[in-house]
Amino acid sequence: MILGGGVSGLRAALAAAEHARVLVVTKDALRESSTAYAQGGVAAVLGGDDSFESHEQDTLSVGQGLCHEVAVHAVVTEGPERIHELLEWGGAFDRDGPALALAREGGHSHRRVVHAHGDATGAEVMTTLMRRVEQHANISVREYGFATDLLLGDGRCVGARMVAADNSACDIHARATLLCTGGIGQLFRETTNPAVATGDGIAMAWRAGVALADMEFVQFHPTSLYIAGAARHLITEAVRGEGARLLDSNGEPFVARYHPAGDLAPRDIVSRAIVEQLAQSGESCVWLDLTHMGARAHERFPGISRMCALYGIDIATQRIPVHPAAHYGVGGVVVDLDGRSSLPGLYAAGEVAMSGLHGANRLASNSLLEGLVFGRRAGEQAASESCPVPTCSEALVEGSELPAVALHARDFKNSVQALLWRAAGIIRNGGRLRSAERTAQQWLSFVNRVQLQSNDAREARNLVTVGALVLRGALWREESRGTHYRSDFPKRDDDHFRAHSLQQRGKDIHAQPL
Repeated sequence: MILGGGVSGLRAALAAAEHARVLVVTKDALRESSTAYAQGGVAAVLGGDDSFESHEQDTLSVGQGLCHEVAVHAVVTEGPERIHELLEWGGAFDRDGPALALAREGGHSHRRVVHAHGDATGAEVMTTLMRRVEQHANISVREYGFATDLLLGDGRCVGARMVAADNSACDIHARATLLCTGGIGQLFRETTNPAVATGDGIAMAWRAGVALADMEFVQFHPTSLYIAGAARHLITEAVRGEGARLLDSNGEPFVARYHPAGDLAPRDIVSRAIVEQLAQSGESCVWLDLTHMGARAHERFPGISRMCALYGIDIATQRIPVHPAAHYGVGGVVVDLDGRSSLPGLYAAGEVAMSGLHGANRLASNSLLEGLVFGRRAGEQAASESCPVPTCSEALVEGSELPAVALHARDFKNSVQALLWRAAGIIRNGGRLRSAERTAQQWLSFVNRVQLQSNDAREARNLVTVGALVLRGALWREESRGTHYRSDFPKRDDDHFRAHSLQQRGKDIHAQPL
């Protein structure tokens, strides 16, 4: 059973289906995942002047000392094969003549990012994988099934509990269970992530006693559209790869004052540069200018063009108001190169997992690549499980022994998002983190003592669970590294913190050496 249907979940399903029957369960429509909204592309060594060594070095550099070199090597060297596989399956990536068109993004030393339809790469990847999944006789898909908790038996994971929209529930057992549930962006008031990104897989794993790591590392994308009252739409980094500049309110470029790579510096640096610039100016946003492209901007970035036009912005002639927003959870379920977690029978791949690829920060366009590579690996390994599959149980009512106190889920979620944005946003400090961590623990104690009578309420419980883990990790890491910046500990400290922050239910947080 695979929980989640983004790039890692579907690629895992295709791999596992060569050896076993596969059930893919998604809590919303199959297409509704972070993958479908990915704009920039997939990074892979495909150009003649590029090399595996260069891609590996770029990944390690951005990861700031916490990447696992074996994981980096595996993903980078297998990447081209996964791209060619998508092409064989009918994937329509953009071309420059007969060759694939390659873009450059922040942190990359070469043009190596393949893209589709200008800025709709994720949607094309999803379409390609979904078409393949629908054709496979061994794969079944169940949409709108909310997985609330993992099932345990004889020291292993034996499946998951599902709750439908009408609050009916059942236990679904499986020989192997694979978490591909995506990210945690909805923890924050400002995010580029879709509504489904509520950290469900990480919360379930935590409650089951599974080892997690590096939860403090949350990547904030520098450029999301900033319009009052509007959703924070992503503006892909590929825009800056094509020469777009970030400007202050006076129309002056400013990022080069913070890093020699300027607008193409890694995302954490650009995000902090924007925040510091706004603190100095008192403005609410900075401006992204790609007017140098003229009418070609509409052709190269049609999705962004259409989206900005909804708000009266012509990207060929007008600057785009932007602000950083939560984008990617770097930490997660600790896994090996084949997706095994610390709990037998449970696997993880994609954003929910901590594979060692990203270290303290993710290199742009390495996420879809990770999903393709580790999704395949985890699917193949999970299908090799030899234990018997238990029989599915009858329907049950969840939490009937708890008091029926109503949880106002929307208000609760808003409170969690505001708390995390204030305390664990782009710039953090110990005082705010300690206060927020106490508050999160109080809220978590409350939500664990009442009946959760809707899936919105279950999402709220997952959000505060993961929020507490992020705050705990950020308090423990008394240094600044990658996406994690502490104003009270502004320097990187390799002597004490060149290690992963390991968290497991019932245990103190501690360092896990590389």
